Amino acid sequence: MATIRCGQTIRDNDEMRTRAARIATGLAEHGVTAGDRVAMFLHNDVAVIEASIGAGIVGAVPVPVNWHWKGAELGYLLDDSDSRVLFAHSDLVPTAEAVLGDRLLIEVDNDSAPPTGRHPRYEDWLAAQRPWSQPPTQAPQSMIYTSGTTGRPKGIVRAATTPEQSAASAALIFETFGLAPGMRTLVPAPIYHTAPNVHCLVSAAAGIDLTIMPKFDPEEMLRLIEAHGINHFQAVPTMFVRLLQLPDAVRARYDLSSLTTIVHAAAPCPPEIKRRIIDWLGPIVREYYGGSETGGCVACDSDQWLAHPGTVGRPIADADIRIYSDSGDLLPAGTAGRIHLRPPTGWPNFTYHRNPGKRAEMERDGYLDIGDIGYLDADGFLYLNDRSTDMIISGGVNIYPAEIEACLLELPGVRDAAVFGIPDADLGESIAAHIESTGVTADAVREHIRSNLAGYKVPKLVVFDDDLPREDTGKLFKRKIRARYWPDR
Repeated sequence: MATIRCGQTIRDNDEMRTRAARIATGLAEHGVTAGDRVAMFLHNDVAVIEASIGAGIVGAVPVPVNWHWKGAELGYLLDDSDSRVLFAHSDLVPTAEAVLGDRLLIEVDNDSAPPTGRHPRYEDWLAAQRPWSQPPTQAPQSMIYTSGTTGRPKGIVRAATTPEQSAASAALIFETFGLAPGMRTLVPAPIYHTAPNVHCLVSAAAGIDLTIMPKFDPEEMLRLIEAHGINHFQAVPTMFVRLLQLPDAVRARYDLSSLTTIVHAAAPCPPEIKRRIIDWLGPIVREYYGGSETGGCVACDSDQWLAHPGTVGRPIADADIRIYSDSGDLLPAGTAGRIHLRPPTGWPNFTYHRNPGKRAEMERDGYLDIGDIGYLDADGFLYLNDRSTDMIISGGVNIYPAEIEACLLELPGVRDAAVFGIPDADLGESIAAHIESTGVTADAVREHIRSNLAGYKVPKLVVFDDDLPREDTGKLFKRKIRARYWPDR
């Protein structure tokens, strides 16, 4: 029987579903009905899956919350989403209490702090409920809040779906993620983010054996793959970098022969890093591209990537891609512009909660702009340049930081890199690089870039930074570093 496990918690599928049915009853007795929101202020934990499924049984919408958020950020989300119930780990309860209002808080025990004793404890509350006995309501997708790189985070609301539409959507997710019935899959990323959240919930619904890491640790990941015979995992490029930085002896210590599929997304993967992962683990690496709003629209396998190095793939199913200029002109192959995606049929439409105008702004001719710049080659494969908000314009020349960051990660001793534009009186912007490294000098950094890229891409400013701020998904909090140089933005 399929199992779901996270840290020391292990449940078989039947036990997990019984517990979810008890949660459904408890939520309903508190007055939660179809369309209401239930927030999850939780670290990675089996409780996230149980509570999400329980909410879905009564037709309520799970709202995963980034557990790094502080009072004002959490308060905004709870108020904006109109969440009626909040599940929170004990160490996060004090943050939640400051903005809780009259909401019910269910406290989930964890090792980081003792129970506060001020709220119903998850296990006691769950045990007091009887399992839900009515037919389940059609379960909605989670309401994910975007990362808020510009302005406040926006809640993504999916259109209601029929069972047939939900089945079509699940089939698309299986295709995009490379999942299959009977697999044993591992999730190393935080499940408050879209892809890991979808990965967990779809796997649990399909009865796929599921291992969730409480937090990512590269050697622990290898141990879990061997211990549980993992066939499949989904990662982000930063995790590949950390895995490759393990000593050869450590990597050789673990039997990874059970792996049949690795899938990655969320950020551009430096080509050299991806090539090394394929060389190590074999041509089992898949990649997909899309957004929280659109789902996966583009994908490629290892053979396609090796034939088109650097691509993120071609459209899946009947999805489509167009590249537009800033002025709205359709651009030909080989010319970079704003990427617009048309999701495949079967992916549910969406709007932004309380902000339908923002949804309308991103659409052109039925295609959606999710903020990336890239181009198509003659064979229809898509390549990413960078986020439109990250592009540097120096002396009228467009410079893409992701290209420079990928180059820096090839320099021995560089562990991480953030490249961005800073004010320049003559050029408008010049290039800054914040680098996490061991034994690397600024001169070596500049010479490496100069030897591999055009001279105008060499950073004017090189700063060595002990701990670059990254989300658990691997995405850089680049705006936090950039804000030091642009105080008025």
